[in-house]
Amino acid sequence: MTSLFCVGVSLIPSTVRLQVQNVDKPLYRGTFHCFQSIVRQESTLGLYKGIGSPMMGLTFINAIVFGVQGNAMRMLGRDTPLNQFLAGASAGAIQCVICCPMELAKTRMQMQGTGEKKSKRKLYKNSLDCLVRIYNREGIRGINRGMVTTLLRETPGFGFYFLTYDVLTRSLGCEPEDPYMIPKLLFAGGMSGIVSWLSTYPVDVIKSRLQADGVGGVNQYSSIIDCVRQSVNKEGWRVFTRGLTSTLLRAFPVNATTFATVTLFLIYMRQGEECSLQDSEPKPVQLQPLQPQTQPTSL
Repeated sequence: MTSLFCVGVSLIPSTVRLQVQNVDKPLYRGTFHCFQSIVRQESTLGLYKGIGSPMMGLTFINAIVFGVQGNAMRMLGRDTPLNQFLAGASAGAIQCVICCPMELAKTRMQMQGTGEKKSKRKLYKNSLDCLVRIYNREGIRGINRGMVTTLLRETPGFGFYFLTYDVLTRSLGCEPEDPYMIPKLLFAGGMSGIVSWLSTYPVDVIKSRLQADGVGGVNQYSSIIDCVRQSVNKEGWRVFTRGLTSTLLRAFPVNATTFATVTLFLIYMRQGEECSLQDSEPKPVQLQPLQPQTQPTSL
């Protein structure tokens, strides 16, 4: 998800804040109210809190996701819907090594100074400082907080991501000579992102709550099951849809652009390879018919 990727990355703090806000004293009534409140209370710069972490990790995540997925498809051999799902799932699982610490830093940075234009007391200076401080205090286990829920989200999420894109591009007939290929690729990519998030969004809510737990100095949850139980008891099953609107509004354009760009780049590279191979092939020598000589040679 976190995709370019990213499928699993939330650059705007509204999603995380809606997911983790206290139901007894809610700060935001919904997605748009949260967006307006951040701009009004924290200025426009508040919308970019925690952007440093995704900027550092997105390039690596996208490289891992598309690289692993492509190699997995070659190993599986046949291009079938099941293999597309398995290849995508393997890519999602492997990129969690980078995605989990990245999203932990992003979540902590986005929760810092909520409702303050200038934070009176900044615990973290930036995303890197955030990870260093967590590591010094809690070690490797600390910077991998939420790894299990990240795996539970990313593995099936990326499986549905690539499966949906494959099914839609086949059904829409996205061929290089099609004049409407780019709009079709954008639609297929955007819908892939939406399907991916819908399939795993409840897990993302729990992941965000676990990673934000302890920001105020008090740990509220002892485990994943405890987090699920407390969340459902306090807020009901609707807790698993908190922040879904802002996530889907972001998912379509981000993933539409990502998939279309990657697909067009691969098509361009393959066409370039085919042209270079054709140019490198030895061309048959055309023998010209002997012309009658008008003058005797020196022989």
